[in-house]
Amino acid sequence: MDEQGRYGRRAVLALGLGLGLGGPGLAACSVPSEPSDTAARDVRELLARRSWALLRRDEDGFLGVLEPGVRGLRDAQQQEFGNLADVPLKSWEYRLTGLDRTGDRAATARVELALRIDGYDAVPAVTSRRIDLLRRNGRWYVAGDRPARSGAQEIWQQGPVTAVKGERAMVLGAGQPRARLTEIARAADGAVAAVGRAWTRERGLRVVLLVPPSLRGMGALLGEPAAGYRGIAAVTTGSAAGGRRTSADRVIVNPEAYDVLGASGREVVLTHESTHVATRTDTSAATPMWLSEGFADWVAYRESARTPAEIAPELRRTVRREGPPAVLPDDGSFRFSGDADRLAGAYEGGWLACRMIVERWDEGTLLTFYRSVGEHPQREGAVENALNRELGTTPEEFTARWRRYLRDELG
Repeated sequence: MDEQGRYGRRAVLALGLGLGLGGPGLAACSVPSEPSDTAARDVRELLARRSWALLRRDEDGFLGVLEPGVRGLRDAQQQEFGNLADVPLKSWEYRLTGLDRTGDRAATARVELALRIDGYDAVPAVTSRRIDLLRRNGRWYVAGDRPARSGAQEIWQQGPVTAVKGERAMVLGAGQPRARLTEIARAADGAVAAVGRAWTRERGLRVVLLVPPSLRGMGALLGEPAAGYRGIAAVTTGSAAGGRRTSADRVIVNPEAYDVLGASGREVVLTHESTHVATRTDTSAATPMWLSEGFADWVAYRESARTPAEIAPELRRTVRREGPPAVLPDDGSFRFSGDADRLAGAYEGGWLACRMIVERWDEGTLLTFYRSVGEHPQREGAVENALNRELGTTPEEFTARWRRYLRDELG
């Protein structure tokens, strides 16, 4: 099996994680609270000081909010402060969403960390964290800072971060040589340009990529077991609601799987993931995975001269052995933990469905169909309504046409 057949289909997946800043250097902290809740007010002020010190690169101010009696805390926070030195932060904000008190001297703040990369993030990337607090001599201090999900890390907790700026892509890497990150940034620039040629709604698209030291580091960034991502070259995180982004996307690269790919395989992976970033606000819970993943693959292969038989080897084997699948792949077929061949076939089936729309109708119809499905208020009826309105067909007729198309292209 060729390189693309082995890794291309298993190298891509968008993780739609459900996860109003001021100008450069502004930091803030907010929480719904009663006017008399002085603890919440004091914690807001503490976290605002911490944010401001980080943005000004004031190490003494950043470390000065720490509880001195917690062993190892200062060293760990000093290391993280240093690891962030190369990251071009536009903003760093703690949004206090809750405060759990333990007596008068201890508390845990539930916060959202919202940060923007200067020149790349239109909205912040948001993660949930827990900040442990101790009160001494009438003043609150930070006693610990941890993710809300056990095991999750930030890229700067995996070592000093090297930032490489491309024309349309920013790459933040830990434990990686600058030359390697520069190559990824160059490839990502090409991927973003390819997406812009297909999805014209996002001509100003910019993408931020994270490159951890290893597969294990990738799992830590996602807060998931690393074994589930073996052979997966990249994933994308981000969220949107009501047609607007609620957390900026991050493309997380698995350096071990990415290195196995040649130039064309890397181009496909990065274009696929950049498509997920571009279509984030037009993708919703109503969008089935065969459409979101198939569309991303259609963009990734749009300018390729490779044939369906070359791009879809797993599905081709199925069609030749058993005939075309009876139905389009369901969401469960796209799970990493499932059968690898089934996963590859699911991607291939979604891609060929989108390719069929372009050949039977045109590219504009595919783009309109995609947006129409995402605009539906719920999953039920979304595809059916869009098929009827945009393609003038029914789910049954569309599936039958897709099955014939598979037989013609892969049989």
